[in-house]
Amino acid sequence: MITNLINRFYDIEDGKIRYDGININKIKKPDLRRSLGIVLQDVNLFIGTVMENIRYGRLDATDEECIAAAKLTNADSFITRLPNGYQTELTGNGSSLSQGQRQLISIARVAVANPPCMILDEATSSIDTRTETLVKDGMDNLMEGRTVFAIAHRLFTVCNSQAIMVLDHGRIIERGSHDALIEEKGTYYQLYTGAFELE
Repeated sequence: MITNLINRFYDIEDGKIRYDGININKIKKPDLRRSLGIVLQDVNLFIGTVMENIRYGRLDATDEECIAAAKLTNADSFITRLPNGYQTELTGNGSSLSQGQRQLISIARVAVANPPCMILDEATSSIDTRTETLVKDGMDNLMEGRTVFAIAHRLFTVCNSQAIMVLDHGRIIERGSHDALIEEKGTYYQLYTGAFELE
């Protein structure tokens, strides 16, 4: 729901959401959405080459910029091992790739767009453990110097965040850094230590 509001898929009837101090209702939807990079749990890849799938993030990106984005996000190491590297054709939504590899391509796609703000919506929830560290490191590289909204149940993705908010049925029940929330020994602490599971 939060991502839908930030993207203006729904407009709120009461209150304000400010983006760089500007009420988002005053920002044209195409301009707002162009400034947001989104990595979702469910990755959509398209029929075409790996290079074309990365370039989809910014259609005028050069091959060199696409490769630089893949290197930044740790996708380059597996792409160069594919049968035709960046020119490998993807079909069936990239079904020949692992979930982690597909996610790395989608993260590289956002990197080539180079947005000032990012939304990571359960971006690591369904990746395989083999590529989990690669994906996390790739996302950390991409988050450097940006405003990032990371919505996650797997808390390793938010540990380095400046502000973590714990929501319960749409209400913020805790807010603080990872260390501060661990010290409080509240809901975040219990989730992080596995004291109870998320519903």
